[in-house]
Amino acid sequence: ALNYLKQAKYAKAEPLYLEALQIRREVLGNKHPDTAQSLSNLALLYSNQGQYAKAEPLFLEALQIRRETVGNKHPDTATSIDLQGVLYFRQAQYAKAEPLFVEALKIRREVLGNKHPDTAGSIDNLGDLYSDLGQYAKAEPLFVEALQIRREVLGNKHPYTAISVIRLAHHYSAQAQYFRAEILYLEALKINRETLGSKHPNTASCLGTLGLLYSNQSQYAKAEPLYLEALDIKREVLGNKNPDTANSINSLAVVYYHQAQYAKSEILYLEALKIRREILGNTHPDTAESVNNLGQLYEQQVQYPKAEPLLIEALKINRGVLGNNHPTTAKSIVNLATFYSNQAKYAKAEPLYLEALKISTAHLQATAIIQSE
Repeated sequence: ALNYLKQAKYAKAEPLYLEALQIRREVLGNKHPDTAQSLSNLALLYSNQGQYAKAEPLFLEALQIRRETVGNKHPDTATSIDLQGVLYFRQAQYAKAEPLFVEALKIRREVLGNKHPDTAGSIDNLGDLYSDLGQYAKAEPLFVEALQIRREVLGNKHPYTAISVIRLAHHYSAQAQYFRAEILYLEALKINRETLGSKHPNTASCLGTLGLLYSNQSQYAKAEPLYLEALDIKREVLGNKNPDTANSINSLAVVYYHQAQYAKSEILYLEALKIRREILGNTHPDTAESVNNLGQLYEQQVQYPKAEPLLIEALKINRGVLGNNHPTTAKSIVNLATFYSNQAKYAKAEPLYLEALKISTAHLQATAIIQSE
């Protein structure tokens, strides 16, 4: 099952995880640590597919078992707490995620020590949360600490060190500190080329993040060859039907879209959408992204009858999976509102803009509360 999970072959992994869970419940009982592991494995499978409603009760049950059997100060308990936090983080439920990340980090500092790679992982997660909230002053020292730990413990040429390098680079990129970000992205790319090889998916991901950095600066001529190389690696190593491959296809399509190469963009958007529908399902946030991108492509070409149902579908997916108050949902609402506004359908656009404004205001207020705490 784990082998299938790593290949994103979720349909093959799920029945095996379900079978393992059933066996452990029957043989070991509902309160055994191995049962908790099976619950966690199945939850991670669902979480990776964006099926958060199915994942949450499984993560919660696994965490409860570990608290009862191995105690609150055990590394496995910290792992369950951390995974629960990641689940909420992915849904932008930051108020729920933060105390879990803080608790997991506290346990790991006490039990594993300040210089353990898992401690660094918890530090990075908390940094990601603050960075997403725009609390860059709180995020940066965490990213720096995590990177320092991994450099000292694992060395400068370790793939996990590269992960921390990338996260710090993301942090700088989010603040438009592109020069600082570029240096780090290049370092991470060099580490992965040397340690994992030029054909490894992690190397491809580094190429993609560097491409995104250039794309965000409208340096499309520099971004395109990086995206193409990343896509070639993923097609060769992961196959054409992998979510990571779809991510690279989508990124390349975005570059063509911004250069008004709509015919090339459409082919790629359609391919990425097809992969995501088949592998992740029709209700995954990444599927919604592809649906939205294709809708905006048609809107740009004034193909309104083709664009509207796609923009509506993307919004429906995000409402269903992420909820009505998620920032990504708000973006989908704005996209649909803008679609109507551009056609002078102001009566349709206005309530959507107002809803998006309400969501954004609530999000900013929630961020302010966390900052004050």
